[in-house]
Amino acid sequence: MDLPAKRLSRVPASLTFRGDTLIFYAVTVECRFVCVQSPDGRELRGTWTQPGLRVPLTLARFVPGALLATSGSKAMAVKTTTYHTEEVTLTSQLGKTKLAGTLSIPDGPGPFPAAVLLSDMGSHDRDARQGDYRLFATMAAALARQGIAVLRLDDRGVGQSEGVGSQTTTAELVRDARAGLEYLRLRPSIDAAQTGLIGHGEGGNVALLAAAQPEPPGFVVTLAASGLVGLDLLASQPEPVANPADTASAGVARRQLWAEVLNKAQKLRTSGSNAAQVETFVAQQRLKAKNEERKRVEVMLKFRRTMFEIVRQTASDDQAQAIVVNMLRQRYPNQDPALARARAAQLIMPWYRYYLKFDPKLSLGEVQCPVLLLNGTNDAEVNASDNLTALEKGLKSNKRVTVRRLPGVNHLFQTPISEQLVGSGGTPDLLVSTSMLDTVRDWILQQDSKPAGR
Repeated sequence: MDLPAKRLSRVPASLTFRGDTLIFYAVTVECRFVCVQSPDGRELRGTWTQPGLRVPLTLARFVPGALLATSGSKAMAVKTTTYHTEEVTLTSQLGKTKLAGTLSIPDGPGPFPAAVLLSDMGSHDRDARQGDYRLFATMAAALARQGIAVLRLDDRGVGQSEGVGSQTTTAELVRDARAGLEYLRLRPSIDAAQTGLIGHGEGGNVALLAAAQPEPPGFVVTLAASGLVGLDLLASQPEPVANPADTASAGVARRQLWAEVLNKAQKLRTSGSNAAQVETFVAQQRLKAKNEERKRVEVMLKFRRTMFEIVRQTASDDQAQAIVVNMLRQRYPNQDPALARARAAQLIMPWYRYYLKFDPKLSLGEVQCPVLLLNGTNDAEVNASDNLTALEKGLKSNKRVTVRRLPGVNHLFQTPISEQLVGSGGTPDLLVSTSMLDTVRDWILQQDSKPAGR
């Protein structure tokens, strides 16, 4: 048995028959799969169990070299292949800035469909690395293995790319995206008409902006793109931790408060209260705690909106910075003054000033290429309902828009917690959502090769 997610291969496993039930057991890794065969004999359906994890699992009969992919009423054979990578350098028109990256391209003559990956807000390397989690590296490998070339670039000022990321606005990032498209379209093994953009977060909005311009991409895939005005989106997100010590002490206070609730519940039991009375008390205290937390969040979001409004409306950088520093000091009196100054300096950078006024819906009427909008239902940063609804409305004149909500998936498009494998350290391995990878792959391969119209 092979377990790629746990980096294990050729693990010995026993097979036991009990009537119509099959039991696969790998004693060395404590994994067990109990299943039955489907009526047509093409699937094994059952439950996968390992330490800390128990999930439904279906195994399908696999023909080497091809995988049957389905999307709606369509079915298609997806060929798996080998691929190779090339280190590339290209030049963006803006300031003749050099951008470095990696091209993952399937082996063979092609021509292959291709995509440029565009990162979320902030500065990221070509792998979109966050700790051990590498969203773009995984996407590039998965898509290239199934016939789609992928170019991923270091953001400006990161890795081997030139420039300063904090000085670059969303509009200027569109030029970088177009430079990536132009580079791919000149490659003889790339299908120029089927060369598109895949953007995560802000990168999805960059892709849509590029699609509203002349010589648009052949397609656009957005992963949690915003449909709200920049200020509204940023104001709906938590404020970065001001002081780790404050956060820790707040957590201690909450745990102490709940310990007192449980202690009071125990006293009620010993004093003769029945189970229903104790449960009612605990439920009331839980509701009270939730209401207090909701009020705390509302106050924090109101503070963020006020702070962003001041930055947006105050033309003078010095004046805006001074006001924000004063606000942060009043709200976080125990915070290091240097942190308040750094946060205020960040908010007056060109990217923030542009993004606070950015309305992603304004140019959507010009987008006529095929578009796939994806969001996870557990995205705490870009709410799927609000943002997908806004984007769908803006793209209503485009008849080639597909919308998918991925259950349990978060903003980083990680596998839902209930489906994650537990690593050797006892913590889940953070894996890229296979539902996202399959959806993106199937959709791209089903697009026709006609140039995107205007």
